[in-house]
Amino acid sequence: MSVTLSSVDNALKTYYLDAMSSQLNNASPFYAKIKHSTENIYGKEVKKMVSYGVNGGIGAGSEDGDLPKSSHNDYNVFTSTLKNLYGTIEISDKAIRASASNQGAFVNLLNAEMDGLLASSKYNFQRMLFGDGTGKIGKVTAISNGVISLSSVIGLKEGMLVDFISSSGSVLIGGRRVLTVTNTSTCCITVDGIEITTDEVPVNSFVTLQGSYKKELSGLEAVFALESPIYGVDRSTHLYTDPITTLCSSLTESAIQKMIDELDERSGSQPDMIICSYGVRRKLLDVLSFSSRFTDTMQLDGGFTAITYNGIPVIADKFCPKGTMYFLHTDDFTMYELCDWEWIAGDDGQILKQVAGKPVYTATLVKYAELLCSRPYAQGKFISITEA
Repeated sequence: MSVTLSSVDNALKTYYLDAMSSQLNNASPFYAKIKHSTENIYGKEVKKMVSYGVNGGIGAGSEDGDLPKSSHNDYNVFTSTLKNLYGTIEISDKAIRASASNQGAFVNLLNAEMDGLLASSKYNFQRMLFGDGTGKIGKVTAISNGVISLSSVIGLKEGMLVDFISSSGSVLIGGRRVLTVTNTSTCCITVDGIEITTDEVPVNSFVTLQGSYKKELSGLEAVFALESPIYGVDRSTHLYTDPITTLCSSLTESAIQKMIDELDERSGSQPDMIICSYGVRRKLLDVLSFSSRFTDTMQLDGGFTAITYNGIPVIADKFCPKGTMYFLHTDDFTMYELCDWEWIAGDDGQILKQVAGKPVYTATLVKYAELLCSRPYAQGKFISITEA
């Protein structure tokens, strides 16, 4: 049986889509655990009514006295825009024709393209879960002989196409391919094309994924970015939106328990997941070992395994900022989505389309979604932990 565009389209729809969706929806233990919903979507926005405080219509009285005066719950509406998440594969007409009579060869070609798309999509989707929605990955600290030093290269990988954005938010240079990433005592990258200088990209500019500035998911850092509004609500006049952020240079069991207790006191619930960097997890293991504590493990949704602290799973994630430990009540997080991962199809139903003026075909995977936390005050974070 020969390979045709119709047979490729059918494979993308019936075989690859389910496999891609399943793996992307288990991108991380955190994402696998939170809720997913198609509710509270109005047009291009998510609008979630949240309550805070307690009902005021409670009181004690005498046997024949007046009943307590009624008082309603307090509400606010969190509003955020659905984000457009895309992933594209590209296959040349030459490759299709060369393998048209060899179905096995074309399957291998298509598998390679889909594996690459899956790895890239999973990597960037997982990275977004820790972002603040702006898409900022690293801040430029210096440039010398084409080597660009950054505040962090967590979230950068060879092959990514990135933009350089000024501190005021304008695009300075767009669509450069990352050639090398170095994460040692100095974090730096090199990119293709004409050598970049500080005249073009000044210090304090930053790097984002191509075209993604202010278009990414509102990840965990959006909850903890106290200097910014959250989901359209001014934090300065709505203090219930503030999570707990604590400077904790020396990690101890007492400090961890204090955070758990404080979150319980203010929200009535304890965190059910702790997420940290790899270095912080090693530090926690040192702390527990020093106190002769036995470290249990547990199985999580999505097939993940985690160590535990007093029954709470502790997850190490490569995208978690260094020296950071999040204390999360995952029931408060929901991924609102217009649909699950889908292929963009034309009016004729075709997924694979020729690029205008080029001998190549592309197919694009899409998801319209936004991550929202309904109780920011029930979340906590340690920063500046000395790692092991």
